[in-house]
Amino acid sequence: MSWDSYIDNLTAQTKDASGTAHCDKACIIGLDGGAPWTTATPANALKLQGQEGVNIAQCFKAKNFTSFQAGGMYIEGVKYQFLREEDGKLVLAKKKDKGAITLQSSKTAIVIGHTKEGCQQGFVNKGVGVIAEYLESQGM
Repeated sequence: MSWDSYIDNLTAQTKDASGTAHCDKACIIGLDGGAPWTTATPANALKLQGQEGVNIAQCFKAKNFTSFQAGGMYIEGVKYQFLREEDGKLVLAKKKDKGAITLQSSKTAIVIGHTKEGCQQGFVNKGVGVIAEYLESQGM
């Protein structure tokens, strides 16, 4: 089974009333170790680099986000400023002129969506949530 179709599904979930998708890139990684579930093949794939997935997974697994608060979060080599965390499952981050990042965990995965600069992160939060909650409902 290819997880890549979930990227398109997530993006579609972020459309506003005019049909504009607010998410331009997404990926899913494993909660244990940060291994990618989606590939870098789709044009709208978020491509984590080096230890980025591992670092994200470690924080979510421990439900300890102090390293993000202190030093930011790296996605595709870009440092995003940590905004907030909710319930140990949802993390929001932003980088001026680069957009925003939404991360939400399920039982076994972390769904990550990127908000295009000039778009609204709330739509992406909804799309990421839909996928994470679906995975959770499937025991994943």
